Amino acid sequence: MAKSILIIDDSASVRRQVSGVLSPAGFQVLEAADGVEGADRIRAKVDLALVICDVNMPRMNGLDMLETLQDEIARRQLPVVMLTTEGQPEAMARAKKCGARGWIVKPFKEHLLLGAVQKLTQSGT
Repeated sequence: MAKSILIIDDSASVRRQVSGVLSPAGFQVLEAADGVEGADRIRAKVDLALVICDVNMPRMNGLDMLETLQDEIARRQLPVVMLTTEGQPEAMARAKKCGARGWIVKPFKEHLLLGAVQKLTQSGT
């Protein structure tokens, strides 16, 4: 059974690009357009293997979403990777404190994203 990856990003083109990297590698890709929709999908999808999340989004940004779901993410041991144009140390520290396991800056190299996803989802295989 394919491992499910949730991509949370307000840019449809970024979601397509990430999906285009992960789907051929055998991952099932789910999408959300902002932190509110992402939080709903995380709560609804018990068997998520990983979340890839943008920081700057409408309605609820990625850092606020992480803070909202911090206990659930920790309890489920759900790896989260931030994929964003942001690079401020304060934002990175905030994400790490809330449970993010990685930080990738856009534009990203596809092989590095795939490598990170494969590494973070290999446990339990």
